[in-house]
Amino acid sequence: MKIVDAQVHIWAADSPERPWPGRATPPQKPYPVTKELIIEGMDEAGIDRAILVPPSWDGDRNDVAIAAVQTYPDRFAIMGRLAVESADAAGLSALKAEPGMLGARFTFHTDLMRPWLTDGTADWLWTAAEEADIPLMVLVPGSVPALEAIAEQHPGLRLIVDHLALLPGKDDVAFSTLDQVLRLGRLPNVAVKASAMPFFTEETYPFPGLHKYIRQVYDAFGPRRMFWGTDWTRLPCPWREAADLFTEELPWLTAQDKELIMGRAICEWLDWR
Repeated sequence: MKIVDAQVHIWAADSPERPWPGRATPPQKPYPVTKELIIEGMDEAGIDRAILVPPSWDGDRNDVAIAAVQTYPDRFAIMGRLAVESADAAGLSALKAEPGMLGARFTFHTDLMRPWLTDGTADWLWTAAEEADIPLMVLVPGSVPALEAIAEQHPGLRLIVDHLALLPGKDDVAFSTLDQVLRLGRLPNVAVKASAMPFFTEETYPFPGLHKYIRQVYDAFGPRRMFWGTDWTRLPCPWREAADLFTEELPWLTAQDKELIMGRAICEWLDWR
């Protein structure tokens, strides 16, 4: 079974030559996360591939991720960043042509960004991505109903909901709006990343309180639209434990389910051959 992590951040240091814009939350680790650091962690944990996601605090830049793909083309691919407020449909198409790009990722999780889902700022994005068949990852905690309307209006748009759109907090607080996400399971153009799960609980491995929520997501989306991932740089546990939660601790998953959830399904969804 090939294991593919659906989200790993990569970033360079904040420096005068390459400053962070500072419009988002600070990084999860107080040091650069390099391609070599990620590969070392992947090899130690038995992770075959990872999808790199440039973080919001590094600005709308993809150069560090592209350099990683060029060095490790068999291990990395990218969901790139673009300034949604730029309304740059041509830039979105150009982004897809960059080395290792599978699609794009957009964040709507801050007081600045959240209104863009409903005030018209992001309207161009859904149309442009649907017409160009460019899959998108979206971070929308607290805004799932707005995304549901977008997905209904654009049935040809491939959407992946990051981290199940869980709210800031732990356990029942984090999962308090999961029912909104589960409703998206009826829409065939929507998939979810069951990613960063250990971050959303106070429990330690094997995270028993998470099992019931994962089962609900599985029942709503099935193994072909439910993608495992870690958001590795904020994991409160070893990388391997985050994988073992799915491969060892959920006896109701079949061998085929695990193969799909742990990597094959997201490669198929994003056309990562």
